[in-house]
Amino acid sequence: MFSIDPATAADVPTILHLIRALADYERLAHEVVATEASLQAALFGERPGAECLIAREDGVPVGFALYFHNFSTFLSRRGLYLEDLFVEPAHRGKGYGKALLRQLAQIAVARGCGRLEWSVLDWNAPAIGFYESLGARLMSEWHIFRLTGDALQTFASASR
Repeated sequence: MFSIDPATAADVPTILHLIRALADYERLAHEVVATEASLQAALFGERPGAECLIAREDGVPVGFALYFHNFSTFLSRRGLYLEDLFVEPAHRGKGYGKALLRQLAQIAVARGCGRLEWSVLDWNAPAIGFYESLGARLMSEWHIFRLTGDALQTFASASR
């Protein structure tokens, strides 16, 4: 039996495991610095910054979707941003990724959000094809910029 449920604090070890599995798949394991304590604070602390859904097959976690609200000034409405979507390789092809995305779409609609967005690595052709098959549009005219680590600290501390 398949189910999708909102994550609870008891799911933090599972969420961290799935984040690490996703990072391995994306060849970015060296970038994961998340810990159970940091996830606990970020997802279930005083001011949660994100939410998470856990997909389970016969009670066993097989995937997750981690998301948060963003805001569109053009729409003057909140949106949902999907930070991570991952289904364990042994459980792909069963519709679990689609089910997670559908539940996110339902949450977005129920909350009056104007859109659901996410990013995908340019080399991940299977994911791009999957997203396009759902009716999602690749926003090829946009590029993501990021400040992180030393660059973020240096910029933040600059006087001008």
